[in-house]
Amino acid sequence: MNKPVPQPGIMEIDLYVGGASGAPGSNVVKLSSNENPFGPSEAAIKAASVAAHQMHRYPEIDGYSLREALARHHGLEADNIILGVGSDEILQMVCNAYAGPGDEVIYTQHGFAMYRICALGAGATPVEVPEAERVTDVDAILAAVNDNTRIVFIANPNNPTGTMVGIPELTRLADNLPGHVMLVLDGAYAEFVDGYDGGAELARTRANVLMTRTFSKLYGLGGLRVGWGYAQREVIDVLNRLRAPFNISNIALEAAKAALADTAHIEKSLSENARLRVWLSEALATNGVQSDASMGNFILARFHDKEEATACNEYLASQGLIVRPVGSYNLPHCLRITVGDEMSCRRVAHAIGAFKAGARA
Repeated sequence: MNKPVPQPGIMEIDLYVGGASGAPGSNVVKLSSNENPFGPSEAAIKAASVAAHQMHRYPEIDGYSLREALARHHGLEADNIILGVGSDEILQMVCNAYAGPGDEVIYTQHGFAMYRICALGAGATPVEVPEAERVTDVDAILAAVNDNTRIVFIANPNNPTGTMVGIPELTRLADNLPGHVMLVLDGAYAEFVDGYDGGAELARTRANVLMTRTFSKLYGLGGLRVGWGYAQREVIDVLNRLRAPFNISNIALEAAKAALADTAHIEKSLSENARLRVWLSEALATNGVQSDASMGNFILARFHDKEEATACNEYLASQGLIVRPVGSYNLPHCLRITVGDEMSCRRVAHAIGAFKAGARA
């Protein structure tokens, strides 16, 4: 019997699995999705509430007012910015625009799961390259590039490792890639790195570099799904031909603009994250749980082996603490832990200390 057949590569996609959201008990703390523990700013909430009264109206067709706000905030050109339903949508646009059957898409050993998914969705072949002790290895990427390579994805800082490479290494990579290869610098956590532009200058000056960013992490708008990309106008023109009109809602546009302007909330979120990230990593280290110096709003806790990480995750869940196992990222012995507020950090550190001392679920 005949039936519709999906395009090649589709059935090879493992569905993306997000961080768990629930656990037993009434005092549950979610530290599995790298969300801002302080939530969105009050200004963003108010702006979303006001915009809700206009839900019957279509939004701006291309989110121009938010693109202008982003351009002013970051010193960029509004016409070189594209908005997406989260930065994930832009990653999909890039693969659909620049890769297909017979093409290869490179990502790193512990890179974001969506890179492989987007490549397969476009019919391209995903190519995983090794990292150097959980850090992006530019030489390994360059060694994997060939005539079939069309896209290189790098998350910087990387999720779930929290590590990053500096602008000199990114520049070396960009300068040594063939012109037909698009370099995508995923900057979902770029705001957490003081003085880092996320690769904006590379995107401004090179025709084959695209930077992506998101409002889901620092700005606390994960539930509204707002992301953006920046590249030279020719690239943005290509992507706009795939972007659905009206893809960002009025509520999301207004909340994002308000969040971007709320410097007090931004400064509080950044300062508390920097302080508690160090505190949490040091607290875990005293209990024999090591982590790399993280540049994001999470740490990657390394256990002795997969069995210990699994047992610790089960114990934390029994205590109402939800963290993220990352076996699907080739890190079965690790747990990714969002940096929460101070009480959450103290709870998870105490629970891991109790686990290491012999407590079990």
